Amino acid sequence: MKIELLHRHGKDIAVISSDEKIITDPQSALELAMTVRYETGATRIVLDKALFFQDFFILSTGLAGEVLQKWTNYCVKAAIYGDFSRYTSKPLQDFIYESNRGTDFFFLSSREEAVEKLAQIP
Repeated sequence: MKIELLHRHGKDIAVISSDEKIITDPQSALELAMTVRYETGATRIVLDKALFFQDFFILSTGLAGEVLQKWTNYCVKAAIYGDFSRYTSKPLQDFIYESNRGTDFFFLSSREEAVEKLAQIP
């Protein structure tokens, strides 16, 4: 796993890259957040959707809710980027829509959009 620390609009944003899945369960999400905070001080994280176990995008598994709850508890804001058009589940589409209207979690199409979104929110 590689952590690239960016500074945009006075905010520290960690961009995560890896050749393998990083988010496989709620514990791995928490460990990632704590590693990023410890190594960089950042609480804003950008991740490619390829870093997530596919069950994250099946809302009935509860994985997405548990991961986002862990991050909320530890004041982490995250932006996940990638092509979400292949997901046709209405609940997932609604989840993405509502998340993008909030201030903590975002689903965007590109890495740069994800970085800019996290840099602009309070």
